[in-house]
Amino acid sequence: MTYDLAIADRAYSSWSLRGWLLFDVFGLPVRTRTARLYTDEVAQLLAGFFPARTVPVMRTPEGTVVCESLAIAEELASRHPDAGLWPADPAARAVARALAAEMHAGFSALRSHCPMNLRVSYTDCAPPEAVQADLARLETIWSWARRETAAQGPWLCGAYSAADAFFAPVAARIAGYNLPVGAVAAAYVAAHLAHPSFRRWRAMGHADGADQKVYRRDYPRRPWPGPAPLAARAVDTGPSVNTACPYSAKPVTHFLETGGRIYGFCNAFCRDKTVADLEAWPKFMAIHQS
Repeated sequence: MTYDLAIADRAYSSWSLRGWLLFDVFGLPVRTRTARLYTDEVAQLLAGFFPARTVPVMRTPEGTVVCESLAIAEELASRHPDAGLWPADPAARAVARALAAEMHAGFSALRSHCPMNLRVSYTDCAPPEAVQADLARLETIWSWARRETAAQGPWLCGAYSAADAFFAPVAARIAGYNLPVGAVAAAYVAAHLAHPSFRRWRAMGHADGADQKVYRRDYPRRPWPGPAPLAARAVDTGPSVNTACPYSAKPVTHFLETGGRIYGFCNAFCRDKTVADLEAWPKFMAIHQS
């Protein structure tokens, strides 16, 4: 019962992030198929997911292709009613669906001026009036959702739901471009940056190939405002503490050093995603802390 999910560069593809979170946060089994943006890889990948034209796109275990993140969310919720993609309470579920639908269709000024880039954070991007209007609308509907659902924790409608997954790339944009929001919205952004699934995705984004120049901006930079990663670096040789990769259990061929100890991995991607954020990976931390 494993799904297939087609995605693009994790550092930049905001819709891919939404689609992947619907699986990772809610514990649903998935194989990811990746392609690099602005190359022929995307068309080649999507040829196996007809009639999709964009990522993310899902194939069910039975072979049905489901395009568009909203459709993916609804199909997964129907197939896995106990996973919690939508709130169980009918009123809260209605609010969450309304939020996700508005995110799917709106906020074009914010998207255009602040394309998602999880590899950097800027001190200022001089947001124009249209972007500021989008930010004001976000604060309005986020506050409305909390009032309507009596949400007490960090998320919009109680427990983390598909609505929060849809706003994760917005949180990344607010953090990445240091956009002006109030204290309540800033706390919601911080909750996203600290979420284990978001941290894993961002770490993989750092290991996902070279920078895409189209996303580069000349704004002054600052450190990423999320949890600070532990110090680690790639090294050329072992021997390592472990002989099998913590993720695949295959023999180690690539290495990192942290805290004076060397750890091994089965390939460069496994190593580099771990270097990016050690604490995002429970299987690595189990070895590291043993």
